[in-house]
Amino acid sequence: MSNIIKDINNFGNDWFRCTISKQSLKKLTYRSNWPGIRHVSIYFLILFLFGYMTFISWGTWWSLFWYLLYALVYASSNAIWHETSHRTAFRSRALNNFFYHISSFMTNFEPIRWRWSHAVHHSYTASSANPHDYEVDMSIFSRPRLSSFLLQFVPLSGLLSLHKSLQKETLLHALGFSTPVMKECIPENERSKCRFVARIHVSLWITIVVVAIMLNSIFPILFFLIPFYVGWPITMLWALTQHVGLPADVKDHRFTCRSIYLNPFFSFLYWKMEYHIEHHMFPMVPSYNLPKLYELIKDQLPKRKTGLFDAYKEIIPAVLKQSKDSKYFIPVEITE
Repeated sequence: MSNIIKDINNFGNDWFRCTISKQSLKKLTYRSNWPGIRHVSIYFLILFLFGYMTFISWGTWWSLFWYLLYALVYASSNAIWHETSHRTAFRSRALNNFFYHISSFMTNFEPIRWRWSHAVHHSYTASSANPHDYEVDMSIFSRPRLSSFLLQFVPLSGLLSLHKSLQKETLLHALGFSTPVMKECIPENERSKCRFVARIHVSLWITIVVVAIMLNSIFPILFFLIPFYVGWPITMLWALTQHVGLPADVKDHRFTCRSIYLNPFFSFLYWKMEYHIEHHMFPMVPSYNLPKLYELIKDQLPKRKTGLFDAYKEIIPAVLKQSKDSKYFIPVEITE
């Protein structure tokens, strides 16, 4: 077993954690199938509704409106991927795995690679040293260049950088190559599985394109390949609040993560990951219990941002400063 896997198995031993009673934490970590079933049922119902409205209004300007909503919801499947990767969406392991693989395809996240890299992300949040935190890309999420930061909000911008995209990485794995993230994050006995699942993803991409050609229709591509790129910039509005501008290489999630308030609709799509400090500190707590966790430890946390506007009031100036001074970070105050 590599050192990195040992460290993942010992997650959190040397990170700061807020004080909370074992009894309270035990209650909060209890998982149930019902909240997850209710959530994904509503989610896919909304997705189907927006997709149906796009289809029946095709050829009118209304189709653009409905498709943008469809793409926003489709790209938000990233939140389903995240919650099921922790196996906290459902009590059932089978349900977690089923929706994990469905949402992994929707978000273009190769499931084996991302399960392991996400474990590293939690053990080495915003780490600039080895092992590298591949999720908090220092050029986008923590120490972004201004151009990289702004590009995240441009629809379809992901198509301009396919040469360094997740799709290229999946293709390389499917062809049998070993990428840096595979070497650093994935145990050797899991790498063949990673390549196998990557081949399934590539096969599905090809199948969708072939079906579109056979049907002489853009809809298979429009509904299953493109929406991620269209909707992702909107979801990045809240995703970029997680770590941008905050200190790196600090073993205290109160300094490396940011929690904010979101409106109910965004909070639903985001699966309450706006409680991001709380999630990183206690990743075994299901998302639907994060508000309860916050109430128990809020006096030990920095003040939450009141919304997206409040968060970006400090993020944007920080990005501008960091573009000139890479050592700058937003000071975090904690009053206990």
